[in-house]
Amino acid sequence: MAGQLLPIAALLASTFLMLLAGGLAGILLPLRGGMEGWSTTTIGWMGTSYSLAFTIGCIFIPHLVRRVGHVRVFSALLTLLSMALLFHALVVNPAAWMIFRGIAGFSLAGSYMIIESWLNERVTNESRGMIFSIYMIITMVGLLLGQYILPFGNAATQTLFIICAIIYASALLPTALSSAQSPNPLTQVSLDLKGLYRRSPAAVVGSFIAGIVAGTWNFLAAIYGEMNGLSTFGIATMLASAMIGGAIFQYPLGRASDFVDRRYMMILAGAIGFTLSFIMVLFHPTSPYTLYAMMFLFGSVVFPIYSLNVAHANDYADASEFVKISGGLLIVYGVGSVLGPAISGPLMDVIGANGFFVTMAIAYCIYGLHA
Repeated sequence: MAGQLLPIAALLASTFLMLLAGGLAGILLPLRGGMEGWSTTTIGWMGTSYSLAFTIGCIFIPHLVRRVGHVRVFSALLTLLSMALLFHALVVNPAAWMIFRGIAGFSLAGSYMIIESWLNERVTNESRGMIFSIYMIITMVGLLLGQYILPFGNAATQTLFIICAIIYASALLPTALSSAQSPNPLTQVSLDLKGLYRRSPAAVVGSFIAGIVAGTWNFLAAIYGEMNGLSTFGIATMLASAMIGGAIFQYPLGRASDFVDRRYMMILAGAIGFTLSFIMVLFHPTSPYTLYAMMFLFGSVVFPIYSLNVAHANDYADASEFVKISGGLLIVYGVGSVLGPAISGPLMDVIGANGFFVTMAIAYCIYGLHA
């Protein structure tokens, strides 16, 4: 396994740093918005802006990669992410933040596309599930540790925004300075969603649902914790519990999918996600320790499902198709991310915190049934 990881070590290091900053930003921005008195719907629309730009990035970034290469575009996108965080600190206004979140969404779409196509080029079908599981574990560890930077600062000041921007900037160093072989130049950048759906309908629909789940989680999980009376540290612990659960279950789920039809694992994930969401709606626990325990279990299906979709779609692809497939899946993922907070935000305004898991229950039901 070490021989497979060494060629992608710099890429994984950059991924870790990017998600370390992302973990901090993911909890810092909605909490600061809440401090400013912005409604859950307003914060949800910031998530929608992010996701719309994410989808646009999936369309345009491949053309940039074809012109100047993976490494240069990756470095430029990380620079944009750093700038966007600094803009949040300078202009505290919901309309401006929607623009800044759009910049972040565009940049992260391209970053994920480059990372995933780079990984797919370096692995075989026999190890794809394992490598993507390791990638997702690194992603979750980065997000987890990033959330725990929050208690060391004050969300009402600029310090945490500056720290987040510095971490984003540092993420470009490993790949920019690495001597490892870069991905092969792109020969085609056109996206064919119809063709992708014909090849792998389960992966396309699964990525759309994964987007709904991720959009709801990323932008409103912290608000869910706040509605249940958790402190800032309690919210970070709740989110961290989900990350730990995802990290623990990611590898066995991904590895198992290398030996059985990946769709069986997708069905299993959908069933678990629906059951846990239904329990949360039915009993609506508010005890911090109960929330931590349930979020630990829920994390086992929040984070692994997208990597299952990607691995399933790439099983029968050649190297020239990896960016096209990754871009197509990220587009439908981005569309789902638009709908997630746009649906769950107003729902939480109307029926309270339960709106969060009502959205999740419906999403996981569709995910499992369609696989």
